[in-house]
Amino acid sequence: MKKTGDYIQRIEIDALWSGRRHIVWNLNREVNILSGVNGVGKSTILNRVVQNLMEFRNLEKTLDGVTITYNPEDADTVRFDVIRSFDRAVISSELLSKISDLKLQTELDLQLYTLQRRYLDYQVNLSNRMIAMLTSGEPEAQEHAQQMMGEKAHFQDVVDELFSSTGKTIVRDSNEILFRQYDEQIEPYQLSSGEKQMLIILLTVLVQNKEPYVLFMDEPEVSLHFDWQKRLVALVRDLNPNVQVILTTHSPAVFMDGWMDCVTDVEEIIVE
Repeated sequence: MKKTGDYIQRIEIDALWSGRRHIVWNLNREVNILSGVNGVGKSTILNRVVQNLMEFRNLEKTLDGVTITYNPEDADTVRFDVIRSFDRAVISSELLSKISDLKLQTELDLQLYTLQRRYLDYQVNLSNRMIAMLTSGEPEAQEHAQQMMGEKAHFQDVVDELFSSTGKTIVRDSNEILFRQYDEQIEPYQLSSGEKQMLIILLTVLVQNKEPYVLFMDEPEVSLHFDWQKRLVALVRDLNPNVQVILTTHSPAVFMDGWMDCVTDVEEIIVE
């Protein structure tokens, strides 16, 4: 039986770039930022790790040349999500044929569509957790249940504050993510690329129910306003203090607000 760890301690990749480079990256529990010039291999490294995890999840095997050490060390895998920053217009015809809602025109729209389903599941799980807590007979059950309810409200408050400059607010009595902009109701697919990207990141973090897991982000700053880039890591950690963030970036804004010590240049983890 597979054992799931809390986070990744170390990544080792053999024979990267046709055997010319060997990667050894020791990670910290909270935030890990991989930086470097264009073409140095940031996304390649991230993609090899994610592919390894997906292979193990789906086919119960790991890729040759990639060794991942978890915490605890006898774990076999971790729970994880991947954020990619694409908004190419148009989704492939194969994907469109599977989706009846033709409002989905970009890859970010497809991610939002998937997250809408996960958001509904999250709310069901949240309700079940609250019922279990309230019927547990524990002295502090009421207080803990209120804290759980506050998690969703806090997420909504964060999004409202981020989108306040354009007059958008989340419709709070809807089970799906919808917005109101002045007197008009709009769907998330009508948001700007930057708004979609931020919403996808925050929703992905929220639906993990504050469980330990790993969030991979490949250049998440794409389409984000400078101020949102600066706040990104703190917002993710605020919604889930148990997440381990592993991201690549070109933007100093992502780590300039207190995360400089979490930055690793690609050249620092290359072993000849």
